Amino acid sequence: MVQCEMCGAETASPKTIKVEGAELDVCDNCADFGTEVKTQQSSSTSTKYSTSSSSGNSNTSTGSSGSSGGSRSRRKDMFDDMEEIAQDYDDRIRNARESTGLSQEDLAKDLNEKASLIRKLEHGDILPSDSVQKKLEKKLDISLTVGSAGADDEEWSGGSSTGSYTLGDVVKRKD
Repeated sequence: MVQCEMCGAETASPKTIKVEGAELDVCDNCADFGTEVKTQQSSSTSTKYSTSSSSGNSNTSTGSSGSSGGSRSRRKDMFDDMEEIAQDYDDRIRNARESTGLSQEDLAKDLNEKASLIRKLEHGDILPSDSVQKKLEKKLDISLTVGSAGADDEEWSGGSSTGSYTLGDVVKRKD
């Protein structure tokens, strides 16, 4: 049995539909929310992109998912490869700048940026763009990104430490 990617219900025969450009394997109830994709078309175009909808990979994945009790791995998306800016990026920038003895104006001049940008970054008013982040990390020899994604996954792994209910505790799913 495969889990519907839209509602989470178990289904023996999922249908592949396209919803706003995304291809999803869904149950019969959710199939009305999108346009059904013909499997022959998706397998012929799958050589252009690296997806799990190719005919060779789908046989492998269905065989392995059947032996693992129906669990299916999440598809990889562009956010998996992105690094997250640390919450204390403003403190990291300020402390590194002060330890090198640079003023905000001097640092801005060295980075070919405006001093007001450095002020806003150090106050936490704005997030650094990718190019500014790279310049700051190189000049100040610091890292502005979070160490590992595993720590963030643990935060969401289960239950509330406050003892209050979560949405999953009170919502009942329609069958």
